[in-house]
Amino acid sequence: MVSIGVDMGAKNVKVVVLRENEVIGKALVTAGLDTEGALKEALQSASREAGIDYDEVGNITATGAGRKDVPMARDELTEVGAAARGALFHFSDARTVIDVGAEEGRGVRFNAEGRVIDFVINEKCAAGAGAFTEAMARALEVPLEEFGPLSLKSDREIPMNAQCAVFAESEVVSLVHAKTPKKDIARAVHDAIASRITSMVRRVGVEERVALVGGLAYNVGFIDSLNRDLETEVLIPPDPEYTAAIGAAVVAAERGAKASEGGENS
Repeated sequence: MVSIGVDMGAKNVKVVVLRENEVIGKALVTAGLDTEGALKEALQSASREAGIDYDEVGNITATGAGRKDVPMARDELTEVGAAARGALFHFSDARTVIDVGAEEGRGVRFNAEGRVIDFVINEKCAAGAGAFTEAMARALEVPLEEFGPLSLKSDREIPMNAQCAVFAESEVVSLVHAKTPKKDIARAVHDAIASRITSMVRRVGVEERVALVGGLAYNVGFIDSLNRDLETEVLIPPDPEYTAAIGAAVVAAERGAKASEGGENS
């Protein structure tokens, strides 16, 4: 059975095609202002890779902030539910998932079946999201792809207290004027995000093992800071930004199977 998961995120549209619990196609397209066009492009690209026609797939589930804007979806799934199912797809022993995207971070605790037990979402400005690292990298005039590795070169702990991106940028500028090395400032930024994410996740209870998904899972500096703060080594799946889309595809497959069983029994 073929199923499709669509993650309509704040920045990107992600599509995953699943067959018999195996990813056979995926695509990521920047949403921009034309979300409808981005959705169509992502569906077509993932379907070509999978060798299918998405118009013929009835099992499509949407998740993400824009999940209600996916007209071809039969069902929808919350972001926390998708993160839990996607993390469990990759790691059968995971019971906590941290999902940090462009605009927000969330922590989810779930059981062995992927059912959400508790969750917390942090939407405060600069309190833990990918956009914060982008802003701080610009303030330091460091390419984003170098920002994470740069922080690994530091062995100093510098507190950063600002809760808003505007004030945090001012704090970075002050550190620059104080001749603080960029590597130490980069670590301070990642430590600050990790601290806020960790305190948020601990409110729902951290159960071993912990998976990290979302775009910030590519940032080695953030991963290092998070590991130190949690005192564990987080699990990173392949293509972590597709995790929610995979979770949606898993649920689409399950609901499709139930629908088929219902039709056979009727």
